[in-house]
Amino acid sequence: MSNSVLIIDDDQSLCELLSEYLESEQFSVTCKHDGETGLNEALNKEFAVILLDVMLPKKDGFEVLKALRVEKMTPVIMLTAKGDDFDRIFGLELGADDYIPKPFNHRELLARIKAITRRVAHLTQATKEQSLAFHGLSLDIASRSVTLNNTPLTLTGTEYEVLYHLMKSAGEVVNKQALCQRVLGRPLVPYDRSVDMHVSNVRKKLAQYSDHTFIKTLRGSGYIFLTA
Repeated sequence: MSNSVLIIDDDQSLCELLSEYLESEQFSVTCKHDGETGLNEALNKEFAVILLDVMLPKKDGFEVLKALRVEKMTPVIMLTAKGDDFDRIFGLELGADDYIPKPFNHRELLARIKAITRRVAHLTQATKEQSLAFHGLSLDIASRSVTLNNTPLTLTGTEYEVLYHLMKSAGEVVNKQALCQRVLGRPLVPYDRSVDMHVSNVRKKLAQYSDHTFIKTLRGSGYIFLTA
């Protein structure tokens, strides 16, 4: 499972090229060419990463992602049209971990995939810390679970990492560049709102069970997890 990739894209030529390239990099690749069969595959098998195109027959990428997130938190990289900010933002709001615009460089895509697999491997390793807790919010590192006022929270892998890194640096400013590198494994680029959207998603989930302000935005600086 650690090196398995599911590609859901109706461009069969692209899928063949990506499969050949990723398999040469020691990944196991499965391809599906419509949203319906792709979703079934994603729900019934375990994958390290899913590459999900937006424009798909039967179910579009957003429908697939929304349905997937009801049951699974498998990391998802959306394949979006170049310059289409709406697709990128909407995908992130629905729980995508990252996006890459078409046409893309295969090396860049490989770097994104490896960043996600490294992140998961790193966070599942044993750590000296057992948990982090503030104001009824508890993050258990060993089980990668989060509760707020004794209520379990369902977070994507990226949302969990955002919360983990902010809580770990509680009371200190974490700039966007550093958070992007830690969470997505890549530098922050101009006009990239990925980190903002992941933070926003975490805030919304926390607000469901507490009126405490956990994460404050410092314009031009980054974010701070409030300890008081």
